[in-house]
Amino acid sequence: MNRKTLVLPAVVGLLAPVLAACGASDGGSEGGGAVVVGTTDRFVGSKDAPAPLDPAIGYEAGVWNVLRQTVQTLTHVPRGGGEPVPEAAESCAFTDTENESYRCKLRSGLEFADGGAVTAEDVKYSIDRVIRIKSTNGPVALLDNIDTIETKGDREVVFHLRTSDATFPYKLATPPAGIVQQEKYPATAPRDGFQVDGSGPYTMKPEVKNDQVVKVVFTRNPHYKGDLKVLNDKVELDLFPDATAMGRALEEKKIDMMTRTMSPEQARRMLEHPRNGIKLTEMPGLAISYLGFDTNDPAVRNRAVRQAMAQIIDRGQIASEVYGTTAEPLYSLIPSSIAGHTNSFFNKYGEPSRAKATKILKDAGIHTPVKFTLHYTTDHYGDATATEFRTLRKQLNDTGLFDVTVQGTPWAKYRAAELRGEYAVYGMGWFPDFPDPDNYTAPFLGGNNFLNSPYRSAVAQETLIPKSRREADRSVAARTFEQLQDIVARDVPVLPVWQGKQYVASRDGLTGVEWAVNSSADLQLWELGRGTT
Repeated sequence: MNRKTLVLPAVVGLLAPVLAACGASDGGSEGGGAVVVGTTDRFVGSKDAPAPLDPAIGYEAGVWNVLRQTVQTLTHVPRGGGEPVPEAAESCAFTDTENESYRCKLRSGLEFADGGAVTAEDVKYSIDRVIRIKSTNGPVALLDNIDTIETKGDREVVFHLRTSDATFPYKLATPPAGIVQQEKYPATAPRDGFQVDGSGPYTMKPEVKNDQVVKVVFTRNPHYKGDLKVLNDKVELDLFPDATAMGRALEEKKIDMMTRTMSPEQARRMLEHPRNGIKLTEMPGLAISYLGFDTNDPAVRNRAVRQAMAQIIDRGQIASEVYGTTAEPLYSLIPSSIAGHTNSFFNKYGEPSRAKATKILKDAGIHTPVKFTLHYTTDHYGDATATEFRTLRKQLNDTGLFDVTVQGTPWAKYRAAELRGEYAVYGMGWFPDFPDPDNYTAPFLGGNNFLNSPYRSAVAQETLIPKSRREADRSVAARTFEQLQDIVARDVPVLPVWQGKQYVASRDGLTGVEWAVNSSADLQLWELGRGTT
């Protein structure tokens, strides 16, 4: 599965670009058994990904939504959003004015699901492990600003950071900072397979067929001690091959709720023709979709080619004709609903224009048509992705300035190929790791960037990102984020296309739907229950 707002001042509730649904097992939503969550996420073991659910390895919204139920973190973002609060910890705070030293004290009597004690040394081991393993496709960049971790007794942990980072409490709320058991997770190697163990609100049991998870059963952890209130005893995560199959399961009362990935057509039908016994809930969306570039590839190495694409692409057409009510045009890496957003791409390029694109290419001496393949994943972001990329191809080719073909690849092979630099231009989505605009800029412009892109901006990496992280008052960093967004619009290492809106469909009798996915796309199964609201 990532997967912000400065301090989420106005964004209340949830998102869930990659999330799931709920219902009842053993006879469906009317049976009164486990709540069942439907999802189109896929968890597959392969040579490229032998440990997809290891906190040191998994860096996808769907994976994180399994980990969050099972692996406990020191902090968490509270219901409705806001600054992180203690979870496994009883208290956490910066101990200096430079935001370089962060101290947490664990709750008394904290235990893993098997009854073993959770200590400060386990916290240190878990986070050091992520940094040591340093998975190419993993989340290590979230924690690589940690210089050393100091433990004081069994309950106190102090993080010493290399540079100031006011966003660090958010990073401790993400699954890679989750606490794992030393005897179950090797210090320098991934834990193969699909089992996850921790001290979170649930234990989990995966059902696997042909190296692929088909169901995960979450059962309330009787040893859990934390800040979360668990409102059910059992939840099943049922994996569906596509949104159509998931929608059919909802109608047949086999699940109680569906979101990830509910198709635009399903949302439109439910809005126009409400179904008896099914409720459609609209939620704020912080997911974004964008094009990435291998800026070393001859086809797009020249910045002018990427700028011409930014000048041509009609985001409004893609949002309205492909995604309807579930998306809106995006003119920055930072969504419009996040404080610090500015429409940098619209400010620079304005409305789509073939004439302006022609001039950009001519002034740079680029021979046309520019030829390349536009890559997308066939099974990760929903059924509408193929239509989106056919539309992009048509928009570019209709100008005569480009000769573009499209090619779709399953996610299990797609992500690994992208990281190896096999694609000149490719589509990706981003689900925020934590609610701050830093998480829409640093992962793309900083060192160890998420895309393994060869693009570098010294001013962004060495000056602006560190400057933004020194500001404890995140509103003070708005001007710095504006500069970062302008750099992206000028150099176009990535090209934002749209931002998502979230709909959740649920059956009558399911409570907590409005809290089950928060504004950062985190699935919170503990919020779901049955009965009257």
